Amino acid sequence: MGQRSWKQGAPLELIEMATPDPKPNEVRVGVRVIGVNPVDWKMRSAGPLRFMARLLGPPPPIVVGVDFSGIVDAVGAKVTSVKVGDAVVGGTNFSRGQRGSYADTVIVREDQISVLPPGFDLEIAGALPVTGVTAWMSVVDIGGVGKKGVAEMFDPATAPKALVLGAAGGVGQLAVQIARAQGAFVVGVCSTRNVDLVRSLGAHEVIDYTQGDALAAAAQLGRYQVISDSVGSYSGSACRKMLVSGGRHAMVAGDSPGAMLSVLIPPWTSRAVLGKPTRARLAPLVEMIAAGKLKIAITERLSLGDAERAHELSMSKRMTGKIILVP
Repeated sequence: MGQRSWKQGAPLELIEMATPDPKPNEVRVGVRVIGVNPVDWKMRSAGPLRFMARLLGPPPPIVVGVDFSGIVDAVGAKVTSVKVGDAVVGGTNFSRGQRGSYADTVIVREDQISVLPPGFDLEIAGALPVTGVTAWMSVVDIGGVGKKGVAEMFDPATAPKALVLGAAGGVGQLAVQIARAQGAFVVGVCSTRNVDLVRSLGAHEVIDYTQGDALAAAAQLGRYQVISDSVGSYSGSACRKMLVSGGRHAMVAGDSPGAMLSVLIPPWTSRAVLGKPTRARLAPLVEMIAAGKLKIAITERLSLGDAERAHELSMSKRMTGKIILVP
């Protein structure tokens, strides 16, 4: 059986590859939906992500992509948590020698996938992994919002504050919703055309960055437990000055030289974050979506053959939701 995959290169090249059988601890998934993320095209360009993918990843041809949802079609002898026919969501991992998700079949380990509830939308699932896990890590794992429990009665005067820069983007939309669900007072920053969208996601205050200095406006609302920056152009030092004691500045767009330097500068309150999908991290997000507490906006649906176009759209930074590919 042949496997159609997008090989890394400039431009991308759609090729036929043999479909491997899973090893004893592996799962093979027939891919139904692929989520597109900036990490996909960053692995094609010069920079730390490309270097790490080349250093730790499988030998050529290198297949790009991380996010996927689909149906399990084969399992290894030692796999116990999933079975053939299960609908799953997950992410590939080049550091484990795995090829990417821009393909009609992927091979992963069982701790990289989460079984979906019956009837779960595979398109929504395919758009979830990297953005969802990144948003959760920036707000909860790094930011600490909700770790001490979520108060039953929300009090804006005492609730931790979360500032989301790039609140209308793929990660930003989920960060707003997760912070709100975890009991934070949420301030979102976006452009004029997305103010209503960000407010509809649960932001208590929305700042339009086209109307002046967004950080100065945010500072007027108090200090923050977490500032999640998925834009990458905001001053790290300015963000750190707006934090409460013990607060954190999470840099979702954290692979630039300036951002990487910020991680090394005292008082070490800045953290670069790129979510690595695992079953443990995906399961609570799947539960939130199933319960109607988390929504993912899909703005473009393209075929796998349009992967180059998908990268062009992602690189434009004008998307207000997720791009998905369908093999």
